[in-house]
Amino acid sequence: MKKDCKEDISEEKLISKALSGDKASLELLITRNQDWIYNVALTFVGDADEAADLTQEVLIKVITKLDTFEQRSSFRTWMYRILKNHFLNMKRGRHEVNPPSFEQFGEGLDQLPDESLSNYTYEVEEKLLVNEAKISCMKGMLLCLDREQRLIYIIGELFEFPDSVGSEIMEMSKQNFRVKLHRAKKQLYNFMDHKCGLINKSNPCRCHRKTAGFIKMGYVDPKALHFQKDVLAKINDVVGSKVDTYSNEVLSEYQKLYQEHPFLQSPDKLASIRRLLSTESIKETFNL
Repeated sequence: MKKDCKEDISEEKLISKALSGDKASLELLITRNQDWIYNVALTFVGDADEAADLTQEVLIKVITKLDTFEQRSSFRTWMYRILKNHFLNMKRGRHEVNPPSFEQFGEGLDQLPDESLSNYTYEVEEKLLVNEAKISCMKGMLLCLDREQRLIYIIGELFEFPDSVGSEIMEMSKQNFRVKLHRAKKQLYNFMDHKCGLINKSNPCRCHRKTAGFIKMGYVDPKALHFQKDVLAKINDVVGSKVDTYSNEVLSEYQKLYQEHPFLQSPDKLASIRRLLSTESIKETFNL
């Protein structure tokens, strides 16, 4: 019996079929890419609900602009350029209204009391709560970078896009992309080296001692673990061919910590996308 080869269809063919009125091809194109958009969004804003909304907004833009894709770059590069323009120019989310500096973020961690989780009763395993606090804290650190730095870090370090692709997405020279990526990493990793106990064991900050405080402040919800549900893989499992960027093993430890974060399945917004595909303007654009 022949295997279903839908997943083997190139994105160029899916686009051609979609623009010819094939709704199934358009939906497959969306489902192939929505998890990638969602995970970039989640790391960019640090909030699952906001990331889900951003994913939908970007997908709508991708759909409505699909007829402008000229295949001068890969589809994913073109899609990420749309994502970049949307993310850098969108209204500030709730965690970006008053973004902290690294100094302020560090002071906040220092002021958070050290407490044992054994003093409280939760329905969730302690190790899951501690892991949620760790991921939440690390994503919070990224918010100390400005938007451009944050996005460059996500695509250049976390997902290991080479500078040839990263520069095309960010619409800057390869040299400029490398310089800005280096600056972002230097700021982030210098902070971690001085504060984070995951990197430097002599640092006072320990995830298990801060988790109760994170729960009290609302950064960790024991009833809804945003960073550990619908896990598809770890980020380092979905990253493509590795780029041997560093010879310094210490630097690679920082990268490894971020790449061990879960790569999550995006919430099912396909129903909303399907409703969009039923609107008259989209039907006319794609001859659906």
